[in-house]
Amino acid sequence: MPGLDKSAISGNCRGMTMTRRTVLTSLAVAGATAALLTGCNNLSTLNGLNALTPGDGGVVRRVSGAAYGTDPVQRLDVYAPEHSTGPLPVVVFFYGGGWNSGYRAGYAFAARAIAARGFVVVVPDYRLVPAVRFPAFVDDAAAAIRWTVDHVAASSGDPARIAVAGHSAGAHIAMLVALDRQYLAAVGAPGAIKAVVGLAGPYDFLPFDAKSAIDAFGTAPDKLATQPIHFVRADAPPALLLTGDADDVVRPRNTAALAAALRGVGAPVEVQTYAGVGHIGILLALSKPFRGKASVLDAMSGFMHAKLG
Repeated sequence: MPGLDKSAISGNCRGMTMTRRTVLTSLAVAGATAALLTGCNNLSTLNGLNALTPGDGGVVRRVSGAAYGTDPVQRLDVYAPEHSTGPLPVVVFFYGGGWNSGYRAGYAFAARAIAARGFVVVVPDYRLVPAVRFPAFVDDAAAAIRWTVDHVAASSGDPARIAVAGHSAGAHIAMLVALDRQYLAAVGAPGAIKAVVGLAGPYDFLPFDAKSAIDAFGTAPDKLATQPIHFVRADAPPALLLTGDADDVVRPRNTAALAAALRGVGAPVEVQTYAGVGHIGILLALSKPFRGKASVLDAMSGFMHAKLG
């Protein structure tokens, strides 16, 4: 299967010394990897990964299914260290899925991993193609951030210290809402984002040649408005861009192009490229079984603590 980071799941069927839980964990991760790559970013598959892989302890879900808009999809969860009293820095995490799939509960492993490093983590659902087209899902991101500003203090979060992060399509959304001022201005939260982290994000992908991009952005009257790279500015929030050199789904050139554009205007940006890591491998590196593959969690948490305090 194209893009499958096979090295992350190889060597897991070595006979009688394997425990049942280890085998189930390997199967869950392999199944989730395959499903994510083929766009089957569904609740049952990702919940299987969450249930069968060891997670990060000491984290609780403080909020479940809070509405940040009137559409039934516009709901979010909030995770925090169990005994925190705050105020802690906040991360709003947007999952990927080609702008056409995904569900917040499936990314509990990512939220718990980040929260265990001393953050309050907000994971929103957002409206998806084909029910909507661009810019509806970016509007949702802005609305979720506005909810976070208004409500995260009740979950020990500091509304003055918010970062956004995302993987794949979620990285595109996070970067666009961070760079294009119009979205946060429209919800009355200008300047709310203090840092941004993108994992394997598409930032500079004109002309549209993938079906998912055509479906999501093909009807946009201004195609440049869909591209995060079009909105680079000197006063952009500090950015951390992570990619793998084995990513053949969202090519690393997206990260290189955005980093160069940000540097060109004097904006703060850091880049990390992981050797041998593919498109889903960089996401799975947030889960405990695969952190040895790439230091994604260390890089993210170190950067966000440095920028948010």
